[in-house]
Amino acid sequence: MSLVGNLLYGSGSRLAEFDDRVLAHLKVVIVAKLRREEKFTFSWASPTGDGRHTVWVHPAIELHFEFAENVRPQLNRAWVEQMMVTANNGELTITPEPNLSDEAPTGRQASRT
Repeated sequence: MSLVGNLLYGSGSRLAEFDDRVLAHLKVVIVAKLRREEKFTFSWASPTGDGRHTVWVHPAIELHFEFAENVRPQLNRAWVEQMMVTANNGELTITPEPNLSDEAPTGRQASRT
């Protein structure tokens, strides 16, 4: 069972709930874009499936990632890259996670094998 964290934006009110694993990957993409002072939209489907949400993400607006667990999940580099492509094309969206086994070992992973 995965735990659910929150994304808080602006005034600190809860914006959305995401599985901690999804939220960890979103954090990497969003923080990378904001470090470069980039502005972009972020869209996701409503949990009930009957709509979608979009927010304008800007470096001057407070953003808070609230995770349910204190253990960081292993990141899937291919998933981060997929979501970064959507953000670079104008709108960050949550894409389906590619299998970790499809990822070629790089860096520290390669030295472990």
